[in-house]
Amino acid sequence: MSKMKVGLSTYSLQQALDRKELSVPDAIRWIAEQGGQHVEIVPMGFSLIDNPELIEEIKTAAQEVGIELSNYAVGANFAVQESAEAVEQEIQSVMRHVDVAAALGVKLMRHDVAFRPAAEGTVAQFEADLPVLVKACQRIADYAAGFGITTSVENHGYYVQSSERIQRLLHETGRDNFKTTLDIGNFLCVDEDPVSAVKNNIPYASIVHAKDFYWRPSTRNPGEGWFQTSHGNYLRGAIVGHGDINMPEVFRVLKQSGYDGYISIEFEGMEHCQTASRIAMDNVRRLWEEV
Repeated sequence: MSKMKVGLSTYSLQQALDRKELSVPDAIRWIAEQGGQHVEIVPMGFSLIDNPELIEEIKTAAQEVGIELSNYAVGANFAVQESAEAVEQEIQSVMRHVDVAAALGVKLMRHDVAFRPAAEGTVAQFEADLPVLVKACQRIADYAAGFGITTSVENHGYYVQSSERIQRLLHETGRDNFKTTLDIGNFLCVDEDPVSAVKNNIPYASIVHAKDFYWRPSTRNPGEGWFQTSHGNYLRGAIVGHGDINMPEVFRVLKQSGYDGYISIEFEGMEHCQTASRIAMDNVRRLWEEV
């Protein structure tokens, strides 16, 4: 029997959180009611550094409904900083988030590493930035190791998004507790086939994000609600299983790889977030069973 656990990122409920229809503890209770086995905490619109009492509320809510806190995901940018001091400040900021992850009791934490405008995100620029990124990731991973926490980089933000760049960073960083938050859908943002990319990077995954997109070619602008990939194609967030990613094949790859960790659903589409999240969780469970 697989230990794979299906859950939801609080980011999936961002619409309701932003409108104050749900508090973070409410969201956790709601996820459990839908059969979610874990919740991933993404502090958007709230801060656990400025509001440490919310950490205890989150832990209490999760314990009461019997679901796990899986991952804590925060932003960071070590590349586009004007000085070594600014990079150092960013590293210290992420280390404070490691303290939050430890206080939450999670063993997994994702932090970003770099963002650059698409035109600047060349291979040459990536190679030039890499030593700075590696040093930052090493220091944070080493600090996190003291708490038994595995840190990770997600494939997103265009710049460090392709499976190959993620692997370059992982191999150069060379820490057993530095892995990747593998987002199935995000590879499309740099026009990489999700099935191939998941095959490339599943050995290095600490957690998997199940995300789906509708896809249209660059010659067919669908209008409002869509964004463009690095090569001008169009994407819109979809309920997992509704979009254009070959999800049955992705799940076959996941299952055959022996992956048995957390699958965290991310929804960023236009449908009502709770309806979408419920359907997505049902679809992910079914997709896993049908493989």
